[in-house]
Amino acid sequence: MMMKRTIHDEGHFRKFLVVVDDTEECDRAITYATYRAAATGGALVMMVAVELEHFNHWLGVKEIMLAEAHEAAHERLAEYKERVEEIASVPTECVVRDGNVAEQITALIEEDKDIGILVLAAAVGSKEGPGPLVSSISSQSGKSSFPLPVTIVPGDLSDDDIKAIC
Repeated sequence: MMMKRTIHDEGHFRKFLVVVDDTEECDRAITYATYRAAATGGALVMMVAVELEHFNHWLGVKEIMLAEAHEAAHERLAEYKERVEEIASVPTECVVRDGNVAEQITALIEEDKDIGILVLAAAVGSKEGPGPLVSSISSQSGKSSFPLPVTIVPGDLSDDDIKAIC
């Protein structure tokens, strides 16, 4: 079911959602989303999903590992926020969520009605396709309608290439 977006309501603006991970193409998605947000008067939401299935240890160990994962996520977001600030001055939100990345993307989109576009980058040089996140979102959207457009940025574009198309 399509949910009403608020990006055109007074006091609202379009947000570009980017999933931050440790892939080499992540920077391409952030760069594209930053240039587009700057060009259209929008904002950027960067999200890290800490996948809980990786923490199936004893409770004390699990809590320590989860805390370390959250700390690493916040550090990664801070690094990319610096990258965003190098490119343009756009409002930027940083979000850390626990759970499956595809499910957390959908949940965040449902919660924040200002998110208007999900920006992903395709893997560079992969023989298995565009990458696991792109494949996951694509397969999810095939089961039911995905609530908003998805922009897939080629992972091998340079900053100049991205700037030229934004």
